Amino acid sequence: MAQKVQFTETVLRDANQSLMATRMAYSDMEGILSTMDKAGYYSVECWGGATFDSCLRYLNEDPWERLRNFRKAMPNTRLQMLLRGQNLLGYKHYHDDVVEKFVELSIKNGIDVLRIFDALNDFRNIKTALEATKKYATKNTVASGCISYTQSPVHTPAKYAEMCKELQSMGFDTICLKDMAGTMSPSEAEQLFKGIKDAGVTLPLILHTHCTTGMAYMTVMKAVESGVDIIDTATSCFSNGTSQPATETIYYALSELGIETGLNEKVINEVNDYFKPVKQKYIDNGRINPKSMGTDAQALVYKVPGGMLSNMIANLTDMHAMDKFDAALAEIPSVRKDMGYPPLVTPLSQMVGNQAVTNVLVGERYKNISKEVKAYFKGEYGIAPAPVNPELEKRILSEAGMEAPLDCRVEDSKRTGKEFADAKAALGDLAESEEDIMSYICFPAQAEKFLEGRKAAEENRVTYTITEA
Repeated sequence: MAQKVQFTETVLRDANQSLMATRMAYSDMEGILSTMDKAGYYSVECWGGATFDSCLRYLNEDPWERLRNFRKAMPNTRLQMLLRGQNLLGYKHYHDDVVEKFVELSIKNGIDVLRIFDALNDFRNIKTALEATKKYATKNTVASGCISYTQSPVHTPAKYAEMCKELQSMGFDTICLKDMAGTMSPSEAEQLFKGIKDAGVTLPLILHTHCTTGMAYMTVMKAVESGVDIIDTATSCFSNGTSQPATETIYYALSELGIETGLNEKVINEVNDYFKPVKQKYIDNGRINPKSMGTDAQALVYKVPGGMLSNMIANLTDMHAMDKFDAALAEIPSVRKDMGYPPLVTPLSQMVGNQAVTNVLVGERYKNISKEVKAYFKGEYGIAPAPVNPELEKRILSEAGMEAPLDCRVEDSKRTGKEFADAKAALGDLAESEEDIMSYICFPAQAEKFLEGRKAAEENRVTYTITEA
């Protein structure tokens, strides 16, 4: 029986998140969606991650309406989202009933594949999302457990195999290794995927990586040799740099080896042709920075994921401080060590990156510490992979009047269960649906501004009726 490797296309989510900080408008995607539905992808990643925030904050779009439009245009394709476990799509932990409601609404509005992860690989923080996925599942629903891949003294191949076995025992349907920094080497891929299979994991395995360091194509091919079942790729004009490997390139390489993919060659080339002028538009208007399109082997040292890199560039550009970019990049490994080697994935990538930038701009390390970093040291995000900087921990805990970090989920330490009701009351008649309330819970200021604008537009809309004389 011929080997089969399936593809998840990322251009609608992670590819544009990595290259242009998730600023692609729905109008730039709309015209190709029905064609993508015929491509033969395993799934199309189109929602979750930073797309929700970006829709409300920058694009004046309703993320739920975007999802419903995707569903209508691609009825035959699995729609996939990235869900940050107890963080949902925001940057803090939410109560269990909010997580459950969010998962319910995501499935109701069209999501099939929920790729669920916790930034610290603290699986206590993905249990509720998994249970909700199973509770509201349709016949097409897939719960995909995701491991944040990174390298450090405590992240070994044996540790990853152990984590995969735990995800399998929890009841996930597939397992993804998410190499957000693109630092996984071919030899590491071979060790990892063979080791996971040898450990008795029988679920389909997925590799998500980035081209940031130039490793991705070699790593993907070695992962395929080592038994990976599904790979994440991006249509070629939105591939490479801080994005994923090119869909067409990997397709041709696997086809020559006699490996089945299920892809329609003509259609995947049509998808790329459509997005070429879209990419050029964003290059011309400066939204895609040339730094995001190149290869940076230094990322093998800094372990910086593509989306984090493009966001750092965007933020420093907005602050007219791009001259501090190299210094901020060099500060990241030190901050990461102080925090116990967390994987650099949202929201931890933002915490580490922003703290590194602050340390450099202020000129003194940890003179100013963000509330998110303080919450991390207090244990509100979960258990750090390795011991943290003891002096920094002592300072933060002392300021908070704590003797030790939390040893339970933060949800278990303050179970109010009132977030949904409070948000509904705060919005009043601005909220037309449960989806509106959920948007407000995740991003209060951005959602309220969007909903106020929507209401004003509706009130100003002129309606008329034509009658025959």
